[in-house]
Amino acid sequence: MASENRKPGVSQYGSVDPAPAESKGNLETWSSTLCDESQPMFQRMRSVFSLRNHGSDDACLALCAGFSASSALLRHELAYVLGQMQNEVALPALIDRLADVDEHIMVRHEAAEALGAIGNPDAKPVLKQFLDDENIEVSESCEVALDLLNWCATPEWEKAEW
Repeated sequence: MASENRKPGVSQYGSVDPAPAESKGNLETWSSTLCDESQPMFQRMRSVFSLRNHGSDDACLALCAGFSASSALLRHELAYVLGQMQNEVALPALIDRLADVDEHIMVRHEAAEALGAIGNPDAKPVLKQFLDDENIEVSESCEVALDLLNWCATPEWEKAEW
């Protein structure tokens, strides 16, 4: 009875995920499920969080490959978890999502925030490029990401003034 009332747990990243990561499996299986449009969204999401929790560069690249998905919701979640992972391997894919003006606003906004979370100053030029994007969600996310990058680059003794 207690397990029926159990609430989803907090992940190692401090978030409650919309689908639980699988405890058993491997990169190949999770990657395949993620990119298989015939799979239920719940299973694809489980693969997203399983790959994120794996944490390797290969897992990160598998998540980036998922940006080919037809679902904007899934692409948004991919950008979110890539920001959680803070793996620089994801920079090119996230920059591509932000720069694609035909991409869903939700995905572009999350890609911008993920670029800030990763903390690599190489993302600054593309973030600055879209500070004046016609979509306020994108432009404000770029502003937040740039502020985060600047804050990360600020010495600890100066952060108290922020």
